[in-house]
Formats: sequence, structure tokens, C-alpha cells
Amino acid sequence: MLFALSPSCVAAQDYELPWTGTWAASPVRDDEGQEFNRQTLRQIVHTSVGGYKARIHISNLFGTQPLIVADIHIAQRSVGSSIVAATDRKVQFAGLSSVTVQPGTTVISDPIKFQVRPLADVAISIYLPNSTKSATYHPSGLQTSYIAEGDVSGDISTSGVKTTQSYYFIVNLDVQAPAARGSVVTLGASITDGYASTSDSNRRWPNDLAQRLQDAGLDVGVLNQGISGNRLLVAGAGDSAETRFDRDVLEQPGVRWVIFSDDPINDLGSTTPPPTGDRLTAALARLITRAHEKQVKFFCSTLTPYQGAGYWTVAGEAAREQINAFIRGKSSGCDGLIDQDAATHDPAHPTQFLAAYDSGDHLHPNNAGLQAIADAVDLQLLAH
Repeated sequence: MLFALSPSCVAAQDYELPWTGTWAASPVRDDEGQEFNRQTLRQIVHTSVGGYKARIHISNLFGTQPLIVADIHIAQRSVGSSIVAATDRKVQFAGLSSVTVQPGTTVISDPIKFQVRPLADVAISIYLPNSTKSATYHPSGLQTSYIAEGDVSGDISTSGVKTTQSYYFIVNLDVQAPAARGSVVTLGASITDGYASTSDSNRRWPNDLAQRLQDAGLDVGVLNQGISGNRLLVAGAGDSAETRFDRDVLEQPGVRWVIFSDDPINDLGSTTPPPTGDRLTAALARLITRAHEKQVKFFCSTLTPYQGAGYWTVAGEAAREQINAFIRGKSSGCDGLIDQDAATHDPAHPTQFLAAYDSGDHLHPNNAGLQAIADAVDLQLLAH
């Protein structure tokens, strides 16, 4: 026998749907000292999976004083700094239109009745009424966002704005959707972050993966937690991958899978003395164990070639090949393999990028190379 659900039951069920991350940016400390005061930030984020409710996360993780954020709005982006007026919604925190974020913490908004479209631009506007210092931000955002004087969060368009390609204070956009299957976190360094991809085009390989998932009818959120210059073992450009693994992977909304990518290349090239392949594979094994303890599947990526880059060495190459052999081996503990190396190297010169995929610095792939990395992901890994 079939029973019809009352509207109140339907509403309760809807509200209890799990949250799935549709966009993220890993926070780091702003050592450049960017300060905002009585200004509005209108920041553009590009979604992966859609939903009918949304919420945002605002972080003061690296702040040294309370961060006051007021008059927060979310809307579909039209063009440039303009929004689609009919979609504009005010965002509240515990029913209030402003929120104070204490140093070292992150706050999550109340649920917002807002239609989030997949693979679309969303404008998140926040007004900063007081001076901010020691900003929490994500550099190399590769997306133009806007800084305006005064409180213009609710304005359809803005004028006389300054621009930035970094993200400040916002670290997540989540959705609720009946069809959402969870999220995959892509954890890595500059290759994952999209360095050398075309700005304002969303051609990072996690974006390309999100497109493939949508084309295949798989409603999976893709959360890019790449930080340019990041390393597996040592802090520098952000906390090390080991240190930030819980925050940037295991605590992400709806996380079911993680793809670990290119951090060890920076360990080999930027650390003095460079770690051995054994140290790096041992750290990788520790991450796998931590993921499995939280029932998160861990997919390993081979390291792309980088001969010709300024910090390439014979010893580093030997360690890269050792790490790749470990990842390809049956005893690695990885739940799946993304062979970024095989997808991008020149078959005639396996320690180098295929010329068509090389951005020119012999370290970072261009748009075509990033697409090749996304294409190397077997979507069946994310279908179950």
C-alpha cells in the first residue's frame, strides 16, 4: 500500500538531507597583509553539483582578531560583477544578518532557499564594516572577484571596483539535493590548484572532472583543495598535506572519496635536503589509513613528469619513479589509481611532459594537459 506524505513530513525530510560540498578553497595565511575596511567583497565561485538549498562557510582560521562580517548575500552571477536580481538572497547566521568569527574558527550559515545550478557561477557578497588584518585567504584563485567601497552587497551591479584573483574568508559552498551522491576532494598542490590554466575559464582539472561527472549523470560534488606550492611533509605554502588532511578532506561536507595528487613533487624539489621516496610513501600510507578510518576511499595519483623544471634533479627523478611504482603496486593500500604520469608524459621521453600538454615551464600542464588528467579518472570509481 502506498501512503502520501504530508507537506510537513516532506519538509522535514528535505531539511534532513545531508549536505554536499559543491565548491571549496583551502585556506592559508595571508602574509602579504591585505586589509579590508568598510568594503564589500563580491566573490565568484564555480559550482560542481547543484541543489535547492545552500549554505556558506566563512573562515577566520588564520586571523589574530575577531572578524565581523555583515550584510551577506548569495546570487547567481550574471556577467562581471553583476548578479541576476531575482536570485538574490540574504544569508543569515543563527538568524542574524551579521556574524563575528573568532580567530582560529569557521562559521557556517543558516540554510538558504537558493537554487544552485551545477557548473555555474555563484556570487557571494560580504560586507566588512571594520578593519581586517591577518586575512585567511586562498591565493591563485584564477577567478576574478570584486572589491567595492561601502556596503553594496545587495546591489545588482557595482562600479569603480578593484579586482582580485584570490579568495578571502569564504572557504565552502554546500548544497542539499536529493540526487547528490556525496563529494570527492582533490588534494594537491599547484597542478590541482590549476596553476597555468586560463584564468576565468574554470579549466582546472577538478573543474574538468566535474564536467565529466555531470555529463555522465553522476551528481558528485568536486572540492578543489589544491594549494600552489604545497608539500606533503613540510609546511610552507599552507599547512602540509599531512597537517591539513583532517580539515581539508575528512571534515568536508559529504566527503566519500579523496584523490591525492601532486604534493610530493614539491617535497622533492623544494625541500632541503629532499626527503627519500621511502619517507614520502610512508606518509602516503599514513593518509590512506586515516581516510579508511573515516570510511573515505583514497585514490592515488602518480606524479607527473617534471624534467626541465628548475628544481628537477636525478635523485628527485629516482624518487618520483619509486613513488609511482609504489602507487601502481598491489600492496599500496590505494582504493584506486589515477595514472596522471601515463596520461601526460611523452612516450619517447617519459621523464618529460608531452609537448602538447606542457605549459612551458616543464612542471605545470596547460589546459590540454589538465583535461588529460581529468580524463584519466575512471568515473566508475565515483559511481559506487
